[in-house]
Amino acid sequence: MGWHQVRLERRHCSPRPPLEPSPPPSLSPQRVTDDLDRLLAVLPPEVQRALAGQEQREGLLEVVLDLGRVPEARYPGRVLALGSDAIERSDLAAVLERLGPFGGDNRAGIERTLHRISAIRNRTGDVVGLTCRVGRAVFGTVAMVRDLLDTGQSLLLMGRPGVGKTTALREIARVLADDLQRRVVVIDTSNEIAGDGDIPHPAIGRARRMQVARPELQHQVMIEAVENHMPEVIVIDEIGTELEAQAARTIAERGVMLVATAHGNELANLIRNPTLSDLVGGIQSVTLGDEEARRRRTQKTVLERAAEPTFPLAVEMHSRHRWLVHRDVAGTVDLLLRGQPTHPQARELGMDGRLVLRDDGPVRPAPAPAWATAPSPRRPAAAPLAMVPLPDPAAPALRVYGVGLAVQQLEEAVRRRQLPVQVVEEPEQADAVLSVRGQLGRDPELRRQARDLGLPILVIKSDTPHQLQRAMERLLERRQGGGAEAVPSDPHDPAGLTAAGVDPGRLDDALAALEECRLAVEQVVLPHGRPVELLPRSEAVRAMQAELVHHYRLRSAVFGRGRQQRLRVFPA
Repeated sequence: MGWHQVRLERRHCSPRPPLEPSPPPSLSPQRVTDDLDRLLAVLPPEVQRALAGQEQREGLLEVVLDLGRVPEARYPGRVLALGSDAIERSDLAAVLERLGPFGGDNRAGIERTLHRISAIRNRTGDVVGLTCRVGRAVFGTVAMVRDLLDTGQSLLLMGRPGVGKTTALREIARVLADDLQRRVVVIDTSNEIAGDGDIPHPAIGRARRMQVARPELQHQVMIEAVENHMPEVIVIDEIGTELEAQAARTIAERGVMLVATAHGNELANLIRNPTLSDLVGGIQSVTLGDEEARRRRTQKTVLERAAEPTFPLAVEMHSRHRWLVHRDVAGTVDLLLRGQPTHPQARELGMDGRLVLRDDGPVRPAPAPAWATAPSPRRPAAAPLAMVPLPDPAAPALRVYGVGLAVQQLEEAVRRRQLPVQVVEEPEQADAVLSVRGQLGRDPELRRQARDLGLPILVIKSDTPHQLQRAMERLLERRQGGGAEAVPSDPHDPAGLTAAGVDPGRLDDALAALEECRLAVEQVVLPHGRPVELLPRSEAVRAMQAELVHHYRLRSAVFGRGRQQRLRVFPA
């Protein structure tokens, strides 16, 4: 779908925000103020001279001073050594004398600037390193989300460190306070948003600032702001604990708009983060009936959203000039939990002040429900197709039947890598079977059917997008090398239990142990909240039982000695 441009026009706001969203306002190209001279003034003379030129100042992110090492200047994508002399203790002491006091989070600042100096200490508490981060007030970034502010709904910003989340918060706070005439309170932990000192930096406009003495008190100050100062909007940087997430929900339920940032590169990170998942509605385990599970083609226990999100709007900041906007966080979370792709709106801000919008369909596959039980690695970039030995294009597509895998997940993995694979609905139509570990053990009839049909089975540890893509690539590699039957799967061990360390002669016992564990969890632990002790098993089988228990988001422990060692499953 093509791009379209929206010319931004400045408008005069009424004392109260309009009830309906309005087009983004006109903003001139971004204007940056950084007070860089005041930061350089506290650095050692050699470092000041090395950064005297305009070229060295352009794009400077931070200056690193480590004892016994040459100082460094860090820029986006590169590092520049400043001189050839190593930093000495006297250099660090001279810098510390020019700074304000350090707080409990080992951060200090320069009064009425946005610069931040963080200390690294040795075991005795002496400073042995300093990270001097450049703070900039950037005017113009609010155009990316100006229409979202008019809605009055809470907004969550996400992105990697250094992408500009705090900078965007400052501009949003100023626009809400000055242009929209809202009563805005900034919860400023470590003076990150409004700078050091008792007088806040002009970058936040008329917004009021409440300082936080220690980071662990941030949630208390959030509640205090609502109770004592009647804000209409609260701005918070870095919600990172369960107490802060609970405080955010409490504030939102009182009708106060929240604008905040959170740890995580994208919305998917919050779903698999049990501490912060409540920000997007929380995740709960739901047991489906047999008929519903067959209809969905999933296992009986699935993950669903538990409540309405604290933040109905969310923005993924992938760079300073490219943001992805989720206008319906609840709907997006539901899609992710079902293994379906999401449809965020891409926004880019040009240097001429024009906002460019793009609705380009699904941009990534949704992660699998296993997220909530185990963190998955960072989403890898797609490898070049040349790295995957594909079969002859004239050959028919490899037909794959998934066990315990959503059809949408498999199809999205195929589309992302453009693999010649067709996902089929029945095992009779398949050339190979792809299953999550432990899933086949719950369906012995399907195991027998696959064995009778002579279908090779590939078992994977989890159903993350990367695992699915790699599994289908392996199936294609083996097919090209010697036919589908060359897939490494023992026909007498279709569940992959031999590879897991189980004696082939005891496969039936292992499958029975997994079925025993499943029934105990679904019929006793989950519905009644009572612990259950399973029968004594071997170490390899206990490990598989423990993995199955972990999949249900429950705890387990081993009890007994010798051959009497057994697993005990505890309620959540």
